[in-house]
Amino acid sequence: MNQPNLLVVTKGHPFDRGQFFDMFDGLGFNWTHVEQPAARAFFTPEMAADYDVIALYDMPGIKFGPDGAEFETPSEAYKRGFLNLLASGKGLVFMHHAIAGWPAWPEYAEIIGGRFLYLPAELRGQWHLDSGYRHKVSHQLSKISDHEVTMGLPDKFPMTDELYLHEVFEDSVIPLLTSDYEFAAENFYSAAKVVQEGKMFNNENWQHPNGANLVAWVKCYLNSPIAYIQGGDDPVAWQSKHYQQLLKNAISWAASDAAMQWAHSQ
Repeated sequence: MNQPNLLVVTKGHPFDRGQFFDMFDGLGFNWTHVEQPAARAFFTPEMAADYDVIALYDMPGIKFGPDGAEFETPSEAYKRGFLNLLASGKGLVFMHHAIAGWPAWPEYAEIIGGRFLYLPAELRGQWHLDSGYRHKVSHQLSKISDHEVTMGLPDKFPMTDELYLHEVFEDSVIPLLTSDYEFAAENFYSAAKVVQEGKMFNNENWQHPNGANLVAWVKCYLNSPIAYIQGGDDPVAWQSKHYQQLLKNAISWAASDAAMQWAHSQ
């Protein structure tokens, strides 16, 4: 196929817009940018018809204020449009903090394959502590699956980026990349400490269990091919040739007829 038409959705997390958009310019796609909440209108088959794939670098459904975090439940019309979009086979690439989106909509976590929890919550019928974060981790990634998304990447390569200690639904994803970092509570900071107490970089008395070291995967939901890439916090990551290759591969794969056919066959 020709270079896919890409819709890039942002908002909900501070980022360097200039360098972020420079990265997308360098990937060679025909791309359009829209911010939340205006982006919500595009999540129907009709409104997304001009785009082959959607890349999500957003965090809808969360509002941070002096009293903490408020979670919004999406309207039934929005959820219906989104699920119709997935039934139509539209490819989606979720980036970094997008895994924290729509915390009051349980199905959204199933669509992505996991969830970053800003506050303790029930997920898949079990209670979970809030998730953890750690900025500027220098770690090594290992390719564990040969897939279109990992094509051209070395078997092992270094990255410096933010990592999450969050919930991964390992039973419903195809793992692509793992990190050699230890995903244990002592190596991360509590998200709830920030939201509820205003304490950054704090994990005092936070007893989060060890987490999965998966940092990229693919899956399908309804008829849509879906990729998630945990990395992508700041320009250090965006300027990495390996991150750029990974993102370009993921977008190209999610936009492809082969990926759609694969999703339809699952």
